[in-house]
Amino acid sequence: MLPDIENFEKIIQKLDDHEKRIVILEKSISKGIESEKLEKKMSIQEYIRSKELKTDVDKTLAIGYFMEKYENLEYYNKTDIEEHFKKAKEKPPLNINDKVNANIKKGYMMEVDEKKDNLKCWYLTNSGMEFCENNFKKE
Repeated sequence: MLPDIENFEKIIQKLDDHEKRIVILEKSISKGIESEKLEKKMSIQEYIRSKELKTDVDKTLAIGYFMEKYENLEYYNKTDIEEHFKKAKEKPPLNINDKVNANIKKGYMMEVDEKKDNLKCWYLTNSGMEFCENNFKKE
């Protein structure tokens, strides 16, 4: 007795449909896991608290590092830093520019040519990045 070709083709078609559905489900699960990881990224408040920083100069540097590392900002201005102090539930310094200038003198930050909202902008130098990554201790 020969197998029913039409029935066999239907079975093959169902298997193909199941395979496509499985691939779609696997992709959606994978994307769900990726978006869950993104949702669980560190907040500025958690980052600042984890570093046990004492001075506003170090907190300003840490906020700059956070914006570059975790928020992918190339540069930022006084307003950005002030907003992040508030997000971290920290009192912003009276003169953020002074704190940035102290970091510039240490070689940890530098001014960029671009302006944002007509304000000076900065970013961390390699030394500043290393200092932050070494938990705010010099090697």
